[in-house]
Amino acid sequence: MYIMRRAAVGWGRLSVVISARDLRANDGGGGGELSFSRTRTRTRTITAPLHTSSAKMTEPFLPEHVVFNKPKVELHVHLDGAIRVQTILDVAKRRGISLPADTVEGLTQIIILQQPVTLTKFLCKFGEYMHVIAGDREAIKRIAYEFMEDKAREGVVYVEVRYSPHLLANTKVEPIPWDQKEGDLSPDEVVRLVNEGLNDGQRDFPIKARSILCCLRHMPSWSMEVVKLCKKYRDKGVVAIDLAGDESLNCEAFPEHRMAYEKAVRSGIHRTVHAGEVGPPSVVKEAVEVLKAERVGHGYRTLEDQDLYKKLLAQNMHFEICPISSRLTGACDSDFTKHPVIRFREDGANYSLNTDDPLIFNSSLHLDYYTAQKYMGFTEEEFQRLNISSAQSCFLPEEEKKALLNQLHEAYGMVQSTAF
Repeated sequence: MYIMRRAAVGWGRLSVVISARDLRANDGGGGGELSFSRTRTRTRTITAPLHTSSAKMTEPFLPEHVVFNKPKVELHVHLDGAIRVQTILDVAKRRGISLPADTVEGLTQIIILQQPVTLTKFLCKFGEYMHVIAGDREAIKRIAYEFMEDKAREGVVYVEVRYSPHLLANTKVEPIPWDQKEGDLSPDEVVRLVNEGLNDGQRDFPIKARSILCCLRHMPSWSMEVVKLCKKYRDKGVVAIDLAGDESLNCEAFPEHRMAYEKAVRSGIHRTVHAGEVGPPSVVKEAVEVLKAERVGHGYRTLEDQDLYKKLLAQNMHFEICPISSRLTGACDSDFTKHPVIRFREDGANYSLNTDDPLIFNSSLHLDYYTAQKYMGFTEEEFQRLNISSAQSCFLPEEEKKALLNQLHEAYGMVQSTAF
């Protein structure tokens, strides 16, 4: 999600090893809520990969959060919401940019959300650090590479990571985001740098990644260029287009988004849309019927229109569910036992579990799975089913999708269906 911040543009919106951002979960006797506080944990030191400036890094090790220690697929995670705090500090120091804190612990406490807030307050968190990363070639390539390492650590074998190339640029973009001075890094080069970082990560870690480029509801003038970038880089890792931001800004008021999606359809570019997160079911309906979305980002409010919900169930529409995100942004009830994904599960819907913005939520995919098991009644069988559904709904070409499904079936000890 994205909002305007002064004259700048702002960002609006547990498996094999533990994530660097796992948290202590504690019901505290209250209705399925998590306590998002940090706790002392056992740590282990690992050698840092290429593209990191420090020789060592430390990570918390919380085995109680690993409830599904098998390969996973993640389809909804924002690159600029999944940056390491240490990386922000390193880049700020190199670039001579001052920050309100100069330690990982201090800056983490400034960036993260610990209790539910409004979506607007959540979006403002990106303004705490995006000016450090945007416009810097080394930083952009580094965050893409480190993202791959972090996701591989979580047991993710395939991920579709999304971002707005315009929000990381400082030239050929109007307005220039994050109060940056004009530089020489265009949205086009941002995509190239992210692709390089992701490809280096694929080389070094057991994970495959593809990317999704985001249009922003409040910046319709950028949307057509996003489609052009999707077309240009479709054979170099970009698989889809997304629309994110204020759901009250519909396509009737901003027809540029509709035109961009129409071009995406004509060009054979896959499509997903943030819809029904905090907006009404009509936003979901517009995403599916007008923008021809193949997947819905979040989609919780779809349940408020049962006719629409039943129609999307019949169409096997995929919902990109982000449990912890939906609590902390105020999109869903803070009581996880009332989360819409429980209804999706009971109805056998097609959906995935995702982190969305793990930096700001101080979370990991392990913690989302832990939350689903502890408070929503999820079982290992359901985790396997939703990951198979995620693979079937990913935007890979059919042959690569079949290979991914084979990998999951083998890891899960499942007999493959010959119907796919």
